[in-house]
Amino acid sequence: MIINTDSALTLAGFLLQIKAIKLNPTSPFVWASGLNSPIYCDNRITLSFHMIRTHIRQEFVNIILEKYGKPDIIAGVATGGIPQGVLVAQELGVPFAYVRSEKKAHGLTNQIEGIVGKGNSVIVVEDLVSTGGSSLNAVEALRETGANVKGMVAIFSYGLESAKENFRKADCELTTLTNFEALLEKGMEDNYLTEKELISLKEWQSDPLKWSKHFEK
Repeated sequence: MIINTDSALTLAGFLLQIKAIKLNPTSPFVWASGLNSPIYCDNRITLSFHMIRTHIRQEFVNIILEKYGKPDIIAGVATGGIPQGVLVAQELGVPFAYVRSEKKAHGLTNQIEGIVGKGNSVIVVEDLVSTGGSSLNAVEALRETGANVKGMVAIFSYGLESAKENFRKADCELTTLTNFEALLEKGMEDNYLTEKELISLKEWQSDPLKWSKHFEK
């Protein structure tokens, strides 16, 4: 879910403007999973733009305080959620930790870097949610420490049904600053998309696997 539609549209415009999100339904990108996709998102680019970086930080802070109150800890999901989480934790004046995708194979074999205590209230910060697998892996690792994960905030979500189901099963509330619907609306408004491309993007969101197969050689 998103909190503010106007803010979501504004941020979608920023992401398109700086090419943190690229749309190309006719010549798709290939994700790490091997799937063809008409959209590619790299929110790390936002860190290079002070105004946008500050906007994202403040929107995160506002949502967290409005929905959950001040948490004991902010936890970022490696790697994209780490810098965003640090900015939020600094603004809130609370400790920060981050969660790796898996335990290290050497040293202390930590999966969580930083101090998270039993009973601590934690808000997880992520940059992007696709299926939610890696994001929820971080939530589970935090819960195993006895922490109270109150929710997750992210910059952007593709709005895939698989992600919605995964977050529902994990009983974890996800709030994003902007989303796929806002992106499409802003993309049409600012002429980043044609009607034909809009239809293709909606078809992809409805069934990414089926859409991807159209481009398999």
